[in-house]
Amino acid sequence: MQTPQKIAVVGSGLVGTLLAIYLKKLGHTVHVYDRSPDIRNIQFSGRSINLVMSNRGWKTLEDIGLDDEIRAIGIPVDKRGIHLQDGSYVTQNYGKEGEAIFSLSRGILNRKMIDLAEKEGVEFFFNQKIWDVTLNDATLHIGETERGEWTEIKFDKVFGADGAFSRIRHKMQRQSMFNYSQEFMKIGYKELHIPANPDGSHKIDANSLHIWPRGDFMLMGLSNLDGSFTCTLFMPFEGDNSFEKLKTEKDLVDFFAKFFPDTKAVIPNLVEDFFKNPTSYLVKMKCYPWTYDDKVALIGDAAHAIVPFYGQGMNAGFEDITILQDCIDKHGDNWRAIFLEYEQLRKPNADAIAELAERNFMEMSSKTADENFLLQKKIEKWFSDKHPEKWTPLYSLVTFSLTPYAEALALGEYQNKIMEEVLKMDNITAIWDSKKVEDKILELLQ
Repeated sequence: MQTPQKIAVVGSGLVGTLLAIYLKKLGHTVHVYDRSPDIRNIQFSGRSINLVMSNRGWKTLEDIGLDDEIRAIGIPVDKRGIHLQDGSYVTQNYGKEGEAIFSLSRGILNRKMIDLAEKEGVEFFFNQKIWDVTLNDATLHIGETERGEWTEIKFDKVFGADGAFSRIRHKMQRQSMFNYSQEFMKIGYKELHIPANPDGSHKIDANSLHIWPRGDFMLMGLSNLDGSFTCTLFMPFEGDNSFEKLKTEKDLVDFFAKFFPDTKAVIPNLVEDFFKNPTSYLVKMKCYPWTYDDKVALIGDAAHAIVPFYGQGMNAGFEDITILQDCIDKHGDNWRAIFLEYEQLRKPNADAIAELAERNFMEMSSKTADENFLLQKKIEKWFSDKHPEKWTPLYSLVTFSLTPYAEALALGEYQNKIMEEVLKMDNITAIWDSKKVEDKILELLQ
C-alpha cells in the first residue's frame, strides 16, 4: 500500500471512474469532478458509438475483480457480418474459436462504473466546472463561469481524465516544451437505431459486428442487451456522398434505398433518428509530456484521443491504468518516478494505436468488400491455425493479446509485406490452402 493521499480525478467517464476505483483500493481519498450532470439521471444524448471490450480492457477489470460484473452487461461478438451492396452477406471471424470482443452500451457501462466506484467509497461531484489547475501544487479552480468567482481546492495529486478537450491538459499546454497536435477528420458520424423485435429478440445476428462497407462511407451496427442495435453512419461532411447532401427526407430515403437497401426492414425510424440526432465530429489528439512533476498526470483521451475504428479507445485508456498500476507497484511512494515511467511506456503505444485506428477505417469501409482482402484474411487464419507460434494476425495481436501496440503495428506491417508476395502467386484463389502456399510463407518468414 502507498502512503494515503488526497487525489482528484477530473472526468467521470469510463477511464476516470475506473482509475478512481484503483486509487481508492490503494487507500487514497479520491474525489471525482465532472462539469456534466450525473449520467445516471439523464437520457443519453444520441451521439454514442457502442463500445467493444477486448483483452486489454478485461485485463484491467480482472486485476481489480470487476470483470464478471461488466461481462454481465455485454454481448459477445465473434465476427464481422459484412453486408455487400449487391445484397450478399459474408462473415469473417475475429479470432480463434471462443475469442470474442464484447459489445457494451456506453451509457449503461458508465452508469454501472459510477455505481461500483461509489460502492468502493469514491466521492463524485457533478456539475462542477474545472476552469484551471495550479500545476505545481495540484490545486483545482472551480466556478460557475470562466470569468466568475472560483473556489480553490488543493489536492496531493490531480489526474486529468477529462477527454479530448481536457481542461487539465489545456493548462499543461501553456508550458514550454509541451508538444500538442489536434486534427479533426473529414468524416463525421450519426447515430441510428435498429429496434428489437416485439418479443425482445434481435432483428439481425446479435453476435456479429455488422458493417455495410461502401468505400468512403459505411454503416456499422452493434447489439444491445435489450434486443436493439446501436448503428453508426460514418460519412464525409462534404462531397458526393456526404452529410451535406442529405438535407431532406427524400434525399435520405433515396440515399439509403440506393446504398443500404437491406436496412429498410430493420431501421423503421431512419428519418426521425437521422434528423433528431446530431452529426458528430471525430478528433485525433496527441501530446507530450503527459505529466507534470509528481503532481499532475493525464490519462485516457486527455492524453491520446483516437478515432473509433479499431474499438480500442476505451481499451487503450484502461491499459493506461494497468501500466500506471505496474509503475506504482515498482516505485511505491516515488510518484515522480511513477509518472515518468508511466508516460515513457505509454506514449509510443498510444501513437501506434492511433495509427492503427485510422488505417482500420479504410479496412472496414473499403477492404471488407474487396475479394483480395477477404482472401488474405482467409490465408492468414489458415496459416496461423497451422503455425500459431509463427503467425498471429494483426487484429488478434491488437484485440486478443497484450502485445504492446507499437510491437503489434511493426509486426503487422512485416506480415502484410509477406502477404503481398503470397497474393501474387499464380492461381492463388485456387491454391490458397495448399502446401505450396504454406511453404512460401515459411520461406518468406525466414
